[in-house]
Amino acid sequence: MRFLFVGDSMTIGRAGDWTWRYRMWRHLERVLPGGYEIVGPRDGLYVPEGEAGDPRAYADPGFPAPACRHLAGWGEGWLHMAPVIGETVAATRADVLLVSLGLIDLGFYTDSGQTEANVRAFLTAARTARPGVRAVLLPVIPNVRAGYDPAFAAECARFNELLAKAVADLDAPDAPLLLATVPESYDLREDTYDGTHPGPSGEHKLAAAFAGALHQAWGIGGPYEP
Repeated sequence: MRFLFVGDSMTIGRAGDWTWRYRMWRHLERVLPGGYEIVGPRDGLYVPEGEAGDPRAYADPGFPAPACRHLAGWGEGWLHMAPVIGETVAATRADVLLVSLGLIDLGFYTDSGQTEANVRAFLTAARTARPGVRAVLLPVIPNVRAGYDPAFAAECARFNELLAKAVADLDAPDAPLLLATVPESYDLREDTYDGTHPGPSGEHKLAAAFAGALHQAWGIGGPYEP
């Protein structure tokens, strides 16, 4: 079973991060040893332009290169991933997409309606490239801007409603979709390092959201253990 992580800055991580991808890899190693592969065209972390840093400097130097693969980018959202997901799925033969996108779109590029249209374009392209591909989609999670910008908070809430509707509309027996559950205990002070990007405890909670959806709905893997 080939897994493809798709996401923005919260998924790619910065140099020195563990990342929730790492936490998910550890989970897959425990529940599906030898029965899975992580795929994707990229494998590095984000290093800000002009800063010294190694895009391979994961917090755990033992994170194996094949498991570091992904399709995530700092500042990239549904808008950016919809045009490239088809070719990526075709090249990697991904079976399951684990997707965390939306905050960047709403914050910088598109409104909730436009973002939902990009979700649908993304899923259409993925299915065209590989009929039967599955996807687990995480709604926009709590973030610091939503705490002081009511209009932005409303757009996040509306997008999450539209995302749930899109998943319900497009779910199909031969290409199932899941909406992951935002962790109820997610706390910006405890689970992020800047109000947006997950720290270690937040990484575990995001990985658990995907792991729980896979296990509870499709019987893939097992319960998440931090």
